[in-house]
Amino acid sequence: MALENADQQVLKQLAQWIQNGHSSWLCTVVKTWGSSPRPVGSLLACNDEGHLVGSLSGGCIEEDLLEKLQLGEMATTAPEVLIYGVSQAETERFGLPCGGQLHVVIEPFRDTTHLTALETMVNRIEHRQCIERRLDIATGDFSLTETERFRHLHFEGSFSNATEAGEKTLTQTFGPRYQLFLIGCGQVSQYLAEMAKALDYQVVVCDPRANLMEQWPIEGVQLITSYPDDAIRDQATDAFSAIIALTHDPRIDDMGLMEALNTDAYFIGAMGSTRTSANRRERLKSLDISDEAISRLHAPVGLPIGSKTPAEIAVAILAQLTALRSTAGHTLQADFRAVS
Repeated sequence: MALENADQQVLKQLAQWIQNGHSSWLCTVVKTWGSSPRPVGSLLACNDEGHLVGSLSGGCIEEDLLEKLQLGEMATTAPEVLIYGVSQAETERFGLPCGGQLHVVIEPFRDTTHLTALETMVNRIEHRQCIERRLDIATGDFSLTETERFRHLHFEGSFSNATEAGEKTLTQTFGPRYQLFLIGCGQVSQYLAEMAKALDYQVVVCDPRANLMEQWPIEGVQLITSYPDDAIRDQATDAFSAIIALTHDPRIDDMGLMEALNTDAYFIGAMGSTRTSANRRERLKSLDISDEAISRLHAPVGLPIGSKTPAEIAVAILAQLTALRSTAGHTLQADFRAVS
């Protein structure tokens, strides 16, 4: 069973609260200044009973925000923008890093007007598809547009405090959780799975050797006991997937890589020495895989940090994945523009 990503959890719970008749709010980090606890795009939802899901900071901001909302001090009928960390005293009070600020859009949901739209967003994420939402901050109305890729979160509006008037819009893309598809269930896969979970990857481990899979120790990971070509074809073909072969058995690894190289996966890698990797490329070429497709293969996989142990190899691989996601623009980042 696939695990839910952070946005999916927040939106799904928000929809459930609304369906159950609770007044609720959705809070989105739209800008940060200096150091900040959570990145742009982070979500938090809360309801009139004081329940929270998601995160904006380490906890102090959430408590203050919930108190304001429950007392009816803001965002009662339309969205508002709230800035935390304007003064040094406030920065210290909320435990923000030195000079840090958070700009948060807060949307009220008082009835079921937008319930169907929220359910559509959740459904798109569940099916590993993207959807873009454009919110009119003055009215609280929003529209949805299906899209094929992530776009940077974009907030328009000149403001200096929560009450300033003027046109403001928030455009944000929601989409599938990044997926790490591991071929093989050995020690490197185990370390990779544990570390990747902390980086919010949906981790899938595929290995046809049932006797080995029965010994898999890491919880919260999707396990598939079949040959990797079928499994990749079923669920790891999109541009939010990374596929890495780790069994050291070419009968299994090469089968998965042949299929992986035909997908839109943003990263395809294979573990092994330089000589092993050269031999692998020759085998793939003999199997009529094109030079262009083979050029997508990262082998030996991982940054060259002198890694030797399984844990060190996992660190090197995740460092390479992180670097490529960032430079390729895969990571959700801020694209803030103030419009006077």
